[in-house]
Amino acid sequence: MQKFFVLASLIFSLTNIASAAPDSGTLEQFSLPSIDGGTLDLAQFKGKTVLIVNTASQCGFTPQYDGLQSLWEEYQGRGFVVLGIPSNDFGTQEPGSKDEIKEFCSVNFDIDFPMSDKLVVKGDGAHPLYQWLRAELGKGSQPKWNFYKYLINAEGKPVTYFSSMTKPNSSRLRKAIEANLVN
Repeated sequence: MQKFFVLASLIFSLTNIASAAPDSGTLEQFSLPSIDGGTLDLAQFKGKTVLIVNTASQCGFTPQYDGLQSLWEEYQGRGFVVLGIPSNDFGTQEPGSKDEIKEFCSVNFDIDFPMSDKLVVKGDGAHPLYQWLRAELGKGSQPKWNFYKYLINAEGKPVTYFSSMTKPNSSRLRKAIEANLVN
C-alpha cells in the first residue's frame, strides 16, 4: 500500500510539473554572432516586428534578397526588421566566410538589413534560436531549404512561418507583416 501512495505522489508531482509549462521566452533572449563581427543582440529589436530568413548566396532563391531589401526599406520606419541568417545547411549553398557573404550581399543586392554570421538552422545542432522557433511553431516549421521566413510579432513571439516558395513580395507575406506592425 505504501508503494501505491509513493507512486501516486510521484505521478501527481510529475503531472503538476508538466502542466506548469515554462515561459518559452521571446526573441529578445537570443544573441547571434554578427556578420560584422561581435554579437548581434536581438534585444535591440524589442517592440519591433521581425522577419527572420535563413539565406544562402548560391541558391535558386537567392534573388529573394531583392524583395527582402525592399520589405526592409518599405516597413522599417514602422518598426519592422528583416534579419538575414546565412546558413550552409542546404546543398552547401553558402560556403563563403562572413566577409565573403557580406560582400556578396552588398555588391549584388545592396543589403543593409542586419545579418548574422553563418549558423546551423536545422536538426539537433541548430542554433538555439532555430530550436526555439521549431518548439514554438511546431516540428513542421523547421526550415526545409534556404529562404524560410519566420515572422515574429512586436511582443517577441513567433506568429507564423513561410516556405522558400513564398516570395517576399507575396500578398500573403505582406498581409501578415502589416497585420503585425505596431505603427
